[in-house]
Amino acid sequence: MWERGWVSASTTNSLQYRFDGPEEAPVLILGPSLGTTWHMWDRQIPELVKQWRVFRFDLPGHGGAPAHPAVSVTDLAERLLGTLDGLGVQRFGYAGCALGGAVGAELALRRPDRVASLTLIAASPRFGTADEFRQRGVIVRTNGLDPIARTSPERWFTGGFAAAQPAITEWAVQMVRTTDPGCYIAACEALASFDISAELGRIGVPTLVLVGSEDQVTGPAEARTLVAGIPDARLAVVPGASHLVPVEQPAAVTDLLVRHFSSAWQQPAYDLSTGQMAIVAPPAKPVLAAPPPVSPVAEIAAAAQPEATLGRPDPYDAGIKVRREVLGDAHVDRALAQADEFSGDFQEFITRYAWGEIWDRPGLDRRSRSCVTLTALVAGGHLDELAFHTRAALRNGLTPVEIKEVLLQAAVYCGVPAANSAFRVAQQVIREETTPQE
Repeated sequence: MWERGWVSASTTNSLQYRFDGPEEAPVLILGPSLGTTWHMWDRQIPELVKQWRVFRFDLPGHGGAPAHPAVSVTDLAERLLGTLDGLGVQRFGYAGCALGGAVGAELALRRPDRVASLTLIAASPRFGTADEFRQRGVIVRTNGLDPIARTSPERWFTGGFAAAQPAITEWAVQMVRTTDPGCYIAACEALASFDISAELGRIGVPTLVLVGSEDQVTGPAEARTLVAGIPDARLAVVPGASHLVPVEQPAAVTDLLVRHFSSAWQQPAYDLSTGQMAIVAPPAKPVLAAPPPVSPVAEIAAAAQPEATLGRPDPYDAGIKVRREVLGDAHVDRALAQADEFSGDFQEFITRYAWGEIWDRPGLDRRSRSCVTLTALVAGGHLDELAFHTRAALRNGLTPVEIKEVLLQAAVYCGVPAANSAFRVAQQVIREETTPQE
């Protein structure tokens, strides 16, 4: 077996990677999940290198990779393409787990000429809610990665596997614990903003969607959404596996990858009456479900260009986006749901002008705007709004220590009684937002 490892040095547009397998073989890329390293694929390598030159990469700040945070899935995909360009790799197969799967879907959408075939593992067109991932970022920023690391095995593995494999369980904990916190938070932000629900029909490469039957993070329901939306997609559900299915059921996943990538340009044989294709295999091997055959999409149509409009664009759309990113979907949904004929105009007003005109201006970053807003709310004694803007400040990257300093500064210039009330409100919010959920 031929192998090579490499770590990007000063550049921020490359990724840490390694090759395994013969140089003349076609390239198959394996993408990792958030909090893991390329070693999550170790048990697939011996079989895959018989046919492919396997390329594995680490996310920024994972596995000792340089800590250059990437705040979007698009950024990660571009860094991967930049790395491949430097190596002369033009066309490849791609399999990715969770965040790694999101990168693969992004590549299939943006550069279909590069992706020969795709496997999405434990993936989703949208991973949970933006609030969930931004909340995780708040916890990491405040407490470090240890709380996330300790709870990773219960998210990644079934209880039986975790109990029977203590060494692998501890490996998983240490893998998360040694990740760069800033890069982990940035990856959470990337997942928070990832949503290709409306674009699935434009993925035009042969796609296998693979999921563990016991996955409570991105389970069979999300997998079926992908299969329903991607024209040339099949579904494989692996029994007895949770989120990190390549680690928990390595033989089943390896078998599925070999079958899929070996026949990427062929439609499988299946029973038209049931849509089922059984894999004859030992226990714990999955069953494939295939939809009726459809003509593969040869190329991705260009998105329709919006008609030119006169004057400035309406800031409402930008405002609702910023408002959700800063205050959270749950808060905004609740405010909009409570609006009626009397208050609806006010909700539209603040969305358009406070959030679309002011919060979206480039002159100050969101951390600075949070500092200004907290001070103004203390001065005005607006404690209800101080509570949800304290949550917003945490989401915008302020630490509890920095929020304390803002309130101390406000005590000097806005008055001790006002700051006393503000400390009481902020203290409660910080406790709620930064206490890890067991």
